[in-house]
Amino acid sequence: MRLEHYRGSLRIGCVKYLNARPLIHGWPGPVVLDHPAALCGMLAEGELDVALVSSFEFLRNPIYRIVDDISISSDGPVYSVVVAHDSGTPLSEIELDPASLTSVALLECLMNLRGWPFRGTKITADVLSPLKPGGARLLIGDQAIRFRRKFSTAYQYLDLGQEWNDATNLPFVFALWLVRRELKDAEALGDELRTLRNRNLEKIDQICANNEEFEREFCRRYFTRNLRFSLGQREKAGLQEFANACGNFDLIPKRKLDLELV
Repeated sequence: MRLEHYRGSLRIGCVKYLNARPLIHGWPGPVVLDHPAALCGMLAEGELDVALVSSFEFLRNPIYRIVDDISISSDGPVYSVVVAHDSGTPLSEIELDPASLTSVALLECLMNLRGWPFRGTKITADVLSPLKPGGARLLIGDQAIRFRRKFSTAYQYLDLGQEWNDATNLPFVFALWLVRRELKDAEALGDELRTLRNRNLEKIDQICANNEEFEREFCRRYFTRNLRFSLGQREKAGLQEFANACGNFDLIPKRKLDLELV
């Protein structure tokens, strides 16, 4: 079965951030592009058949099949999931970007692991506006990249990918392809998504050169140094460790992950 089999028939969603480009570029049919929380809602309601969404969506609602060997992960600094804050200010009250389920849960786990008090508040200002004096803000995806470019060294940045790696010595899985169980030919779809990922990684310089917002060298560094696009044994171990942490801190019921892979 080829990609063209799905043209116009598969309802597929993907996060609209730069980090997903190597996984969706070249898909031959329509794609719903949105932020992670919105896509999770559409997938749960049956408005999408498959979506690249927050890993936390699977942890709290493990009813989906997972496309094997594909994720958006980091094994160290991820660069684009950070808490921006003033130097020397305790991280206690943090403005949260409501677009990401996974990053909010990850932040709560990390704060608990460190024994730091934590209270999340909803962002009321523009995400790219300056912080309040002594404030802190969780930023994800392209908004995090834009914020770091806009304010540069004006703030300190707590990289959540690095923090997780320091705490667990494991990668962190930010996003997965989740597939509704009623979708037919899911195994073939998994093969096609892996083939698409492989093709895009082989021509990553071309994908970087075609980006209109971020310069080529930044994109290449981001795709090759900060991000991982596989879902191997270490990533799966990291996902289980995240599930354990979420269970320990009452974000989800405690459970051993049962991954149905396609």
